[in-house]
Amino acid sequence: MRHALVWTLALGTLAACGPKAAAPPSTAYRAFTEHYAFDITSDPSPPHAREKTLYRIRVRDKTSSQPIEGGEGIIYGNTEDGASKTWDSFTAGDAPGTYTAKLNFVVANNWGLALQFRKDSTQSLEKVDTWYQTVLPERPATP
Repeated sequence: MRHALVWTLALGTLAACGPKAAAPPSTAYRAFTEHYAFDITSDPSPPHAREKTLYRIRVRDKTSSQPIEGGEGIIYGNTEDGASKTWDSFTAGDAPGTYTAKLNFVVANNWGLALQFRKDSTQSLEKVDTWYQTVLPERPATP
């Protein structure tokens, strides 16, 4: 009985030292302007039509990698045909240099998204070039 316990503990220790499960790949979109570096994620990812999607935008100084707090920004987008649009201003997030914004995509489609940001009102807005986001169809209503 005692040997079984020792073997069980030994095998458990070896298993704990084995390879770790790989973390899921990041879905963050990374973008850069002249002075800033951005990590942009959405929840849910990918978004669904007619559902609020929370975007988290982490902003760092491009040279020093320091978080930029107190900045001003906007994220916006439109469908490929330009028929539908959405936008929201940044709100300070819970971590330094992190901001949030909520977008509501009214239709499933490929959406072109972009953002503008500045450290404060004395600075010029810097624009992130358009990137594309696939928006899935609306989820079925739950009874």
